Amino acid sequence: MHQLLYFHRDSQRGVEGTFDWLVDEVKELGEALKLHEKKALEDEFADVIAWLASLANVLGIDLEKAALNKYAGKCPKCQQSPCQCTF
Repeated sequence: MHQLLYFHRDSQRGVEGTFDWLVDEVKELGEALKLHEKKALEDEFADVIAWLASLANVLGIDLEKAALNKYAGKCPKCQQSPCQCTF
């Protein structure tokens, strides 16, 4: 769905321009985290996901497939579920 809505504009903006929008949205998420307002947080999380999806689309990456391949029900580092990594 996201690709149908935005791919044409995103591809014209290009990788760098789309990445810049993603970075701006992550900054806005950081600002929303300080406010602790659920609606603002929900909106900013949604925007970050949308711009991440846009960037993946521009690069021809299936974001859902990539995430499922890397995080297939276990931690990619320790291979456990739940994660048993020590930090």
